[in-house]
Amino acid sequence: MTPDRHLRAGRPNRRDRSAPLPFFAAFSTPSARLRLVVITIVAAALVLAVQPATADPVEGESDLGGDLATAIEDYVAAEEDLATAEQRQDEIADSIAASKKEIKVLTAEVNDFAEVVYSNTSLTSVAAVLATGSPDVAIDGFTVVSYLGEQSGRKLADLKQSKLNLEAEEQGLEDAIAAAEKALDDLRTARDSAATAIAANGGNATPGPAPGDFRAADPAPRNSDGSLPYESCSIGDPTTGGCLTPRTMHALQQAQISGFQRYVACYRGGTFGEHPLGRACDFSVQSSRGFGGVATGEEKAYGDNLAAWFVENAGALGVMYVIWYNQYWDPAQGWIAYNGGGGDPSSDHTNHIHLSMR
Repeated sequence: MTPDRHLRAGRPNRRDRSAPLPFFAAFSTPSARLRLVVITIVAAALVLAVQPATADPVEGESDLGGDLATAIEDYVAAEEDLATAEQRQDEIADSIAASKKEIKVLTAEVNDFAEVVYSNTSLTSVAAVLATGSPDVAIDGFTVVSYLGEQSGRKLADLKQSKLNLEAEEQGLEDAIAAAEKALDDLRTARDSAATAIAANGGNATPGPAPGDFRAADPAPRNSDGSLPYESCSIGDPTTGGCLTPRTMHALQQAQISGFQRYVACYRGGTFGEHPLGRACDFSVQSSRGFGGVATGEEKAYGDNLAAWFVENAGALGVMYVIWYNQYWDPAQGWIAYNGGGGDPSSDHTNHIHLSMR
């Protein structure tokens, strides 16, 4: 309410309600009312026409982001559990190796004791005990030999049982680790699917991490000799409906998982560059869907950080080159000036980061 309305609140309106309002008095006839309807429709159309362009609403965007965050947390927790189990497995293996070594030594000692006490062919130690000339000393000597033999035998039995227990735990751990690895694979798939869903849905306005908070990318699959395998455009592109190579899809998912979740467009037709091969993506820096003008402020910082993240993880991901803000990077030259632009934000790459994959 306006202040005047507040003053009149609760008072009866003394104006004659049957009389038309001043504005509508001019439209009291049927033909005038028709003109009013036409004017209203035209005015509404003009208002809509001059509204600033906004991104299409992304249904479920926050839910998708939450799904990815949960999937990442679950994956990290499973990864930690697996690492703990593997560490325990290493400890058990070391304990079993030490037990085997000690069992071997004690077995030899027990055999020596048994040979001294019970052997009919080797009486040297027995003669040495009897040579003391004292029956009491001789009895004490035999008692000591027998006691030492019993102690070693008992310790040997305990070690063997401990070894059996460790081996049983090791077998149980092997089964648990196999199950944990399977669970980790499933969680990795769920995490990557959640990342793909965000890219397919047009991204979101997440600001992304700063250099100090960068997450290291999971390495792309490689051949046994360390080289990158040849890949064709064989996976559906969630951003355009085209196709991508598995390595490009991996880089797209890793960027999403690492917090760079704004709008992306990858495959496009043609005969030039890596886009038609499914080996390139354009990562927008604006917080709404699509590509805008020259990035400044927060959008420029987002682009700087994403470009730096790709460079930092180039070896793990298999990055061929990056273009951002009139600059070009490849592993051989580092950052150099990019002169392929035409003076507009898209060709100058001042509104998006271009990523090409090997």
